[in-house]
Amino acid sequence: MIDKSDGRVCFIDSNIWLYSFIISQDINKSNISRSLIQRDDIIISTQVINEVCINLIRKAHFSEKDIQHLIGNFYERYHVIEINKEIIHKASVIREHHNFSFWDSHILASALHANADILISEDMQNNFTIQQLTIINPFNGSRDGK
Repeated sequence: MIDKSDGRVCFIDSNIWLYSFIISQDINKSNISRSLIQRDDIIISTQVINEVCINLIRKAHFSEKDIQHLIGNFYERYHVIEINKEIIHKASVIREHHNFSFWDSHILASALHANADILISEDMQNNFTIQQLTIINPFNGSRDGK
């Protein structure tokens, strides 16, 4: 669990990281994403790291040396949640009650496990709240995630 004494805690989904690392046709999404990953209160999970790495290898042709450097940076700069039995079980409960996909439910369960207040993701329902966690799509005109 993360200590929230300094304010809101933010979990950032893999799609935001990919927009920040890969120059896309939508420069606005890239700029917003680059701004978001500068926050000091970011949490990610090993799932997010895995998804980012495989997509950077496939789409941006990152070398293994680049991937190794990125992994090191993730662990140095951000709080990384390791997927465990409790998170996997919580993901199953989320799927059962809310109909999220298998992978999205793992992201939600990891964010909840980390006691995050905000989940920044393009792939899930904007402003959906589960327990203390609110999903924010930063490209939906809402600047709440910033």
